[in-house]
Amino acid sequence: MVRDIRVTGTGQLLDLSMRLRRAGHENIRQSYLRRIRRAAEPLRSDLQDAVRRQPLQSTGRGAGKRGGPSPTTRPFRESIAQAIRISVRTTGNPGARVWLDKSLLPPDIPVGAVNQMNDLGRLRHPVFGNKKRWSNQSAQRDFWNKTIHAHQSRITAEVARVADDVRRRIE
Repeated sequence: MVRDIRVTGTGQLLDLSMRLRRAGHENIRQSYLRRIRRAAEPLRSDLQDAVRRQPLQSTGRGAGKRGGPSPTTRPFRESIAQAIRISVRTTGNPGARVWLDKSLLPPDIPVGAVNQMNDLGRLRHPVFGNKKRWSNQSAQRDFWNKTIHAHQSRITAEVARVADDVRRRIE
């Protein structure tokens, strides 16, 4: 799942990255990338915490229904939290991007599960992989969006400060 934080003035970031490349200041560029990544780290940590705190609650089994232990020992929410990644780019669409890495998710957890939890406030899934029996679990709605919006102004200010510092150093 990717929800973008739009930082206005990204043209300035593009201009700055081109000037850095032309000037050949590799250590300034590395510092620039490191500081932008550092600005996004608290967002990643808070998103992981928000996923871990999701109150996935089921309506429960009816009387006389069969049940049993889970066939997997892997925690669902922890698996999703560990798949949240950060990437920083200075070309094309510059900035930091926090995203859910599909390759780090177990094959039985689709990326759409996080979208369902965030957008619909529920998670609908087959019971232990049985496509004839489905279960609904309620979740907190908009947890991903709320966490991103809580960090947006801080990240925007930090990126602007980093860009100003770098611009001063190369001029």
